[in-house]
Amino acid sequence: KQWYQRRVRGHPEWLDFPREGNNNSYHYCRRQFNLPADDNLRYKFLERWEGSVLELERSHPWLDQGNGYVYLTHESDRVVVFERGGLCFVFNFHWDKSYVGYKTEVNKPGKWRVVLDSDHGYFGGHGRVDGESEYFSTTENGRYFIQTYLPGRTCLVYRRVDDKE
Repeated sequence: KQWYQRRVRGHPEWLDFPREGNNNSYHYCRRQFNLPADDNLRYKFLERWEGSVLELERSHPWLDQGNGYVYLTHESDRVVVFERGGLCFVFNFHWDKSYVGYKTEVNKPGKWRVVLDSDHGYFGGHGRVDGESEYFSTTENGRYFIQTYLPGRTCLVYRRVDDKE
């Protein structure tokens, strides 16, 4: 009963953008910086993810590298693959399908590694991707591919590495 009463009354940390229904008020339209500090909530994982994406930009600049190239948008698989700044971004938006050996196009031949994994435990994920794995490209009709494991509802970012690393 107590849970039901809380649900009926609404959550005290809700966010409401100005709209006709609230007289265009900005009162509840604010960023709540306290949410990641609450261990009962999962916002800490989102904050960690945001920090890691910014760190990736510092170590491998990709935001200001001009237009990216979209290799794949597969509607039924719910997969998007694009390249920008030498990094390969792979999103699996499917809610219940993971893919083993998914053929993922990359921009150059060679050895690739995961540099960012939304499924990592640090981000609240299940840790289904081995961060130490290396992916070697194959060539097909002049295009380069790596075979990857794509857990459902994840983002993986790959970077080409040379043999010295």
